[in-house]
Amino acid sequence: MQTPNTRRVRLATSALLALTLATTAAACGGDDGDEGGTTADGKIKLTVATFNEFGYEELIEEYNAMQDEVVVEQKKAGTANEHQDNLYTKLAAGSGLSDIEAIEVDWWAALMEQSDAFVDLSDPEVESRWLDWKTEAATSPDGALIGYGTDIGPEGICYRSDLFKKAGLPTDREEVAQLFGTWDDYFETGRDFVEKVPDVAWYDASGATAQAMINQVEYSFEDEDNNVIAADNPEVKEVFDTVTAMAEEGLSTNLVQWSEDWTASFQDDGFATMACPGWMLGVIEGNAEGVKGWDIANVFPGGGGNWGGSYLTVPAQGDNVEEAKELAKWLTAPEQQIKAFQAKGTFPSQVDALDDPALTGTTSEFFNGAPTGEILAERAEAVPFIAHKGPKFADINTAFQQAIQRVDEGKESADEAWDSFLADVERLG
Repeated sequence: MQTPNTRRVRLATSALLALTLATTAAACGGDDGDEGGTTADGKIKLTVATFNEFGYEELIEEYNAMQDEVVVEQKKAGTANEHQDNLYTKLAAGSGLSDIEAIEVDWWAALMEQSDAFVDLSDPEVESRWLDWKTEAATSPDGALIGYGTDIGPEGICYRSDLFKKAGLPTDREEVAQLFGTWDDYFETGRDFVEKVPDVAWYDASGATAQAMINQVEYSFEDEDNNVIAADNPEVKEVFDTVTAMAEEGLSTNLVQWSEDWTASFQDDGFATMACPGWMLGVIEGNAEGVKGWDIANVFPGGGGNWGGSYLTVPAQGDNVEEAKELAKWLTAPEQQIKAFQAKGTFPSQVDALDDPALTGTTSEFFNGAPTGEILAERAEAVPFIAHKGPKFADINTAFQQAIQRVDEGKESADEAWDSFLADVERLG
């Protein structure tokens, strides 16, 4: 699950130190409520710690109604950062974590280095349950399955059909999809658009577009052994050069994604297109309330792309790990993923869920009646891998985004910003 806060995750040295301490601390009760992980009347108490919206409220009520000896309580943090801070602190303490902890995909690299702090969830019953790339990202080097996949963020392109019409471009989503086979196609169409509608940008933010492109690079800032390669990787330089050049040509709003001005631009005809993972649909509908013309095309430049997603883990410090494993298995089963999708729009990572009529039959009135379930299911199957994000990915990515933004704001030339980025990478080690 991707949110404004998760783009600013902090995987710095202090966090990694906390994780190291966690593995040496004495294991003890994982529940920070009733002592020993039991209720006053002797039932097993399980806690599930999540952030933002996972769609679990009604599912937990359903699970509790099915149980005689187990009671489940959800602990929902308001932001991903709040949840992450709590996770690292209690890992370091060796106690206090919930029986199940939700983990955002960008945190995996740091946590995987301390994978023995979590229970191996491998089970014949869950083999082939998820899309291959979802499972591979949660598997440790020694073959342990550390997390059960929850949602994913398959990407399409959302666009304003009314603004396309103004520019003389096709408006039908199938015809629009033909325009964006590659990033070159996407940007070339954007040049045509801004020439005809010069008061409207082509896309919402340079940083967001760069992120969508970086997510398609399997090894961008770090290689498979987590060696930093950002400064020497020609694919990273190509993304930087392309996005900064397009901004200079007027294709970008020059706004920072999630800023107040960015949010306001949805109401001000600020831009015509944006990279659109499944979780973004609700963001657009909320920000663009009352605006007509939004649609989504079943395409993503360069093939498939994934932005965001989460997992459920079972910390090894808990008292009731077997019961927690069963709950995590149930919450991430296809039937429950469909219910979570219907409740909060969290897009399933389960293979069987992607074929469920309850998903594929979903349409969106706001997006011009688009078959959003079917489109996103096809987009999910087009994703070849989740980009590798090592322990320093978040810090390097922040520096990368900041360099792009300095060009957008006219504070540095593209060459100066790239040199500043290289200096930041060197400082990060």
